[in-house]
Parts: sequence; C-alpha cells; structure tokens
Amino acid sequence: MTDQKYVLAVDQGTTSTRAIIFDHAGTVVSVGQKEHEQIFPRAGWVEHDPMEVWTNVREVVATALSKAELNSTNLAAVGITNQRETTVVWDKNTGEPVYNAIVWQDTRTAKIVEELGGEVGQDKYKDRVGLPLATYFCGPKVKWILDNVEGARERAEAGDLIMGTMDTWVLWNMTGGVEGGVHVTDVTNASRTLLMDLKTLSWAEDICADMTIPMSMLPEIKSSAEVYGYGRQQGMLVGIPISGILGDQQAATFGQACFEPGMAKNTYGTGNFMLMNTGTEPVPSKNGLLTTLCYKIGDQAPVYALEGSIAVTGSLVQWLRDNLRMFDSAPEVEQLAQTVEDNGGAYFVPAFSGLFAPYWKSDARGAIVGLTRFVNRGHIARAVLEATAFQTREVLDAMEADSGVKLAELKVDGGMTANELLMQFQADQLDVDVVRPVVAETTALGAAYAAGIAVGFWSGEQDVIDNWAEDKRWTPKMDADERDRQYRLWKKAVTRTFEWVDDDVR
Repeated sequence: MTDQKYVLAVDQGTTSTRAIIFDHAGTVVSVGQKEHEQIFPRAGWVEHDPMEVWTNVREVVATALSKAELNSTNLAAVGITNQRETTVVWDKNTGEPVYNAIVWQDTRTAKIVEELGGEVGQDKYKDRVGLPLATYFCGPKVKWILDNVEGARERAEAGDLIMGTMDTWVLWNMTGGVEGGVHVTDVTNASRTLLMDLKTLSWAEDICADMTIPMSMLPEIKSSAEVYGYGRQQGMLVGIPISGILGDQQAATFGQACFEPGMAKNTYGTGNFMLMNTGTEPVPSKNGLLTTLCYKIGDQAPVYALEGSIAVTGSLVQWLRDNLRMFDSAPEVEQLAQTVEDNGGAYFVPAFSGLFAPYWKSDARGAIVGLTRFVNRGHIARAVLEATAFQTREVLDAMEADSGVKLAELKVDGGMTANELLMQFQADQLDVDVVRPVVAETTALGAAYAAGIAVGFWSGEQDVIDNWAEDKRWTPKMDADERDRQYRLWKKAVTRTFEWVDDDVR
C-alpha cells in the first residue's frame, strides 16, 4: 500500500465529534471537529442528542476530507472510536432514537443499580463482567429507558428497538441505517455494558434477564479490527471499509503502543482514564479498578487491561470557565494557577457524578475544603489542576497493588497534557517520569491503526511501535515528605465528600 492512501478515524467524544485523517507514518493530515450540546435536564442527568451527533459525524468527515483536498477514494479504511458507556436506544425501522443518549456521567440509574445489587451489593456480577454495579455502565441505562419511556418496553419486546454505545449508533448509520445498517459493536465497548462475559466474549443472558433487556436489542460482538461493513451514507464514504472499532480509552492504549503486559497510559480528557495491559488473561481487581478488554485484533487472542476511571478532570476546568466564569478559555487555567506558588491549603474534590475508581461511591458530591481568607482565584485554579494529579495517583496505587507491577513511566495523552504545570505536578505526585508522544491524538490514532491493520494498510503492532515517538518527558522534582503531606491531605479531603446524597434528594 502506498503513502497515497490514508486512514480516517471518527472520534465520537463526550463534548465533540472529530474526523482525523492519518498517513502511513501515523501523522495527522487534517482534522474536522464540531461540538454538540450537553443536555442537563435535572441534577445528575447528562444527555446528548444522537441525531445531532450523527449530523456532526457527516459534517466533520466532509470537513476533514475537504481540508486535505482528498476524497473517499484516497481512503484505505475508516475506524471508529467513541465515548464509552453512553447509550442509545432507537427504532431499527425508522432510525429514530426513542430518547436522548444517556451519557456515561449520568447518575439517574442509582436506584436501579441498588435494586439490582440487592443483598449482594455492587460486586454481584463483577467476577464475570469485570465491573461493579454502577451508574457508569450501559445496562442500567437501557433498563431506565425501557421502564420510563412510554411504549418503549412493548416496542423492544416486539423486536423493533435496538441499542448500542455510540460506536454502534455511528456504524449503523454509516452503513445504511434503516437500509441494511450493520448492528455490531466491538469487544472493548461490549465490555463496558455490564452485560458481556469477559471469558466467553458473549452476552450473558441471565444478566440481561435481570435487567429486563430483550436479547434482540443487543448488537453482535466483533473484534476490534475486522471489516464490519462499507460506507453507504451521504456519498462521501461509499464503498470504503469500516474496519476498526475501539472504545476511546482502549484506542488510546493501542495508539500509545502499550502492547506488553505492565505497560500503561493515562488519557486526560473530560475525565481521566488509566489503562494497564495485563496480557491475555483477565486480572480481577481487589482495589476498586475495572477489569476490561484492551483490544482484540481479528482472530487473535483477546488482550485484557486493568482500568482506573476518573469521572471529572478536564470537565472541572470547563466548569471553572463556564459556571464560575473564572477565565474565557480552558488553557488560561494554567496561567491563573501560576500566579500562586501552591494551592494555599485548598483541595477540590470534583465528585460531581459521585466518585469512580477506586471508591465507586455514587452518593458522593463535590467539595472544596481547606478554605481560608488567604485563598484566591489562583489557588482554586491550582487546586483544580492538582485534583487531576491526585486522582491519577489513587488509581495508579490501586493498579500497582492489583498487578504487582511497579510502573516505570507513564505514557500520557489528551488535551490536558499541554498543561506543563499539571504534567510536572503529575510526575511529582507519581514519582515516575511522565512521557507525552509526538502525536497527542492517540485515541483517534488507535482506531485508525485498528482499521488499517484489518485491511493490510499497516502490517500489525510493530508498525504502531515503529511510528510512536517521544515528544516531552517530565521528571519528578518534589521532596518525598512534601509529596506525602499533600497526598495525605488530599485523601482527607476525599472522605469529606462521602455519603452526601440522602434518599430524599437522589
């Protein structure tokens, strides 16, 4: 395959959708991007309009091709990566969603989750699916829609409604929608539903029955790299193989060339997600982490990972910008934080959607503690950045305890890695080097690699390794006693957020 061909990745994220075209060297050729509306009907509820997202997919693909002065004949393949756990239920006959997509951050299913756990609690299915019962995952979201949208359960039981994560929604529409759209997902996204058996890589019928989800709604589970179908929509991608799907964090792990057990990456986005490759056997977590699929290339053995998911990191910076109006653009948080030498004793625990790893407390809520009259805007900005690093350290501590592997360095990617202050503080808190690659768009790149490998554009993982290159490295500088003092106070602050939500305000 010559360098005249390219691979396009659709990156359907939490706040925006992007289309990125990559060449054979794994470098970015062009980008199209468009944000979509964040819908907050009630406290704790977060939704997206699936039709808006699909419209945006078409627009950003056209933009990326136009900017690069390419057309679909220049593409070898298309890959999809997506915000995981965000769930859509739609009518397969009309293509219309029965309700907005319920976003991964949404906490409305807390009561359903509690009832499903019963006397056993949140670990009821964990040995089979690798996940605790939590509002984060898809299964309870589907149940909520079927229970609360008028007529939805009857239509689902009649076989008219189907469901999927955003990869499935995008793929179904790209491959024809109501005219023969392909209804599949990959193992990485399926492993985030609470409905897939980690060992068999198939849907667990008894768990689906517990959640009263008809099996007919579920997409077929495929590998992360194979030809699922061909573009049929809007002319721009007609006949192009769509051949890679990876949930966004697994895609970043793949794009960061974390192919050996013990290798880990951390993505700094709306939330933070650290994944460690654990090889071809799932490793159960005893420390609040998720056991998940890392990737599966064609008919090769599946590769598993431990994951620590943090709900609020980059979105906390957005909150300072949009809700408190502390600055006009997100990068300004670094300048504001640099106006002070430290956090002034203030700690910000952003449990807006409860706490994810390693606590899994949906009844926690955000808190700023340690306030005195000395604290100013700069200290709050610094506390916001430090919260990301502290939460990451908690996840890494759990990961090392579960895996028995001491991390040598942490590969990082995502928008917040441009923040030098944060990256240095991260290295200081972890006491390991933090390394950023030349191509920071590792999520889209991972999906592109999976799609390209499936059609022979890249020969395999070695091409990914050869393309990876280091951009910048941050080395720890903080005194050990100061590191421990700050972390001790952070842990103390976290405990102040527990059990905030009472039954009457849930």
